[in-house]
Amino acid sequence: QPQLVESGGGLVQPGGSLRLSCTASELGRTFSNYATGWFRQAPGKEREYVAGLSRSGTATYYPDSVKGRFAISRDNAKNMVYLQMNNLKPEDTAVYYCNVENDQADYWGLGTQVTVSS
Repeated sequence: QPQLVESGGGLVQPGGSLRLSCTASELGRTFSNYATGWFRQAPGKEREYVAGLSRSGTATYYPDSVKGRFAISRDNAKNMVYLQMNNLKPEDTAVYYCNVENDQADYWGLGTQVTVSS
């Protein structure tokens, strides 16, 4: 089972920015065959889909709660997925998870904590 590894979380003040990274090195050259996404889960809440990026990198998805503030990107040469988060709000506080999927498989990381607080 390939393991995804997230990094870049931490404590940030409201209005600040963070860039999350996710490495999928174990997928090797197959990484480009996967769609990528970021999810988050706050205590007592269901997991929420916050960003998605197609295999080709041409199609993106963002819910209204983060649209205009979050941006997902990928680097197929490095097997990396990124989530740039700007103008962070306290309600963005959650554990953020990286996901890659295609018709045959669905892989997750262990998550990275993002806390937005003054």
